[in-house]
Amino acid sequence: MGYASLGVGLSSLGRSSLFAKTLAKTPEFSFKSLGIHREDSVKIIEGFSYEIFIRYGDILNSDGDRFGYNNDFVGMIPLNSEKTDALMWVNHEYPIPLFVSGFKAGETKTKAQVILEQKSVGGSILRVKLNRSGNWEWQRDDKFNRRIDAQTDIPLIADRPIAGFKKAIGTLANCSGGVTPWNTFLTCEENYGDYYGEWDLDPNEKFGWAAHFSNPPEHYGWVVEVDPKKGSAKKLCALGRFSHESATTTLAPDGRCVVYSGDDATDRCLYKFISERPGSLDRGELFVADTLNGKWLSLDMKKNPKLKKRFKDQTDALIHAREAADLVGGTKLNRPEDIEQDPVSKDIFVALTGNAEKGDKFGSLLRIQEKNSDPRSLEFTANEFMMGGPSLGFACPDNLAFDAKGNLWMTSDIGQRSINKKDFEIFGNNSLFYIPMKGAEAGKIFKVAGAPKDAEFTGPCLGLDQKTLFLSVQHPGEGSKNLEQLTSHWPDGGKSVPSPAVIQIKIPTSV
Repeated sequence: MGYASLGVGLSSLGRSSLFAKTLAKTPEFSFKSLGIHREDSVKIIEGFSYEIFIRYGDILNSDGDRFGYNNDFVGMIPLNSEKTDALMWVNHEYPIPLFVSGFKAGETKTKAQVILEQKSVGGSILRVKLNRSGNWEWQRDDKFNRRIDAQTDIPLIADRPIAGFKKAIGTLANCSGGVTPWNTFLTCEENYGDYYGEWDLDPNEKFGWAAHFSNPPEHYGWVVEVDPKKGSAKKLCALGRFSHESATTTLAPDGRCVVYSGDDATDRCLYKFISERPGSLDRGELFVADTLNGKWLSLDMKKNPKLKKRFKDQTDALIHAREAADLVGGTKLNRPEDIEQDPVSKDIFVALTGNAEKGDKFGSLLRIQEKNSDPRSLEFTANEFMMGGPSLGFACPDNLAFDAKGNLWMTSDIGQRSINKKDFEIFGNNSLFYIPMKGAEAGKIFKVAGAPKDAEFTGPCLGLDQKTLFLSVQHPGEGSKNLEQLTSHWPDGGKSVPSPAVIQIKIPTSV
């Protein structure tokens, strides 16, 4: 979506931003933003500190389950009233075959290599506790520690079997996610077509899994609900099938749960799901956003003749949610990625990573204000909140998180083809940003940390103590051609093979 579709001319975006007039006048915090960082390290500004929390390959339990690859979304739920004991869920988005299975370009991938890659994705459940030093520690060999991966049997919660089955084999492409009000985790299947293709496309997809496993493509692209105490999962087909980047929940006044989710692809849409009853996401109604007119459009076949004419039943419409969204008039956006709700204003913020073909190479933040602040409302106001670019010091916003004070944390995702090149050179490596949302500094953008080479930060999560920020360091060294030409050696340095990891950042009391 170009912002012309919201009534804002592209040439005026830098001046029309909500905070543009305050940027030159606001005083700084006691810390200064990080400068341009291009090193192969995690660099963090003075006043903050970090340490590695958990990394790829760490053994979780006596069964030998290992922490997966390319950690992304991080979520926590408390196990005690003091919030010093918790369960954590971490997504594992995709393998880098060179580092996970030893596969090299030009070779034929074996079934054994595919299995190694299948075991590296999905997610990890961890028991975590706050120690006397104020650091969180994951508990080795705890009874709760377990993996859910691309080989786990997972029921499909739908009105009928999908592709002849009532269950899917595994979850994969797990990008961002959410936490439900009843303390389960939502993990989102994003670029699912890379594994078993898509129903109407050539099955010879990116990773070559379909050569050894004939899993139906329609079994992937869903939001998956995980019960961390039971170690169980289910695919919530009522939320539609597309490249889910996130699943952010909020409670409606009547106790029902509302879920916001973006379809992370160019010219795709923003969705909202309203559950049928409190305490469950198994059933409900899915809507797509028309940001031109500020309306949520139902994808219920019974309410739209175009859908009734095109699809054989509601499950069919949900399987092909993208086509259904186009038919009813959903607005095409510039890669809607993470979505979060401001705990103070209750506004919904959407990270739009960008679309160079429509003149939006640096991305932006979109704000959705529901009518009467009611998430059940079918009317809303959409406006540009902040536009990326050299003047504000960030590009390609990806993941978002609000702390308890209502301040915004944001990560960037400048792609491999663009990072540190041409128009993106000024931004350096991908970074973590802090944006105060109130007070004299409101709207000023502070760069807090820089990622290693070829990496991005993902999954920012405020710890239950609000003094810690968990952050995934994903795909360091992804541009490596082989083990002899590594582009990163993070975190061990020297000539070591790079490894994804989750870090915990200590936040100073002044923030």
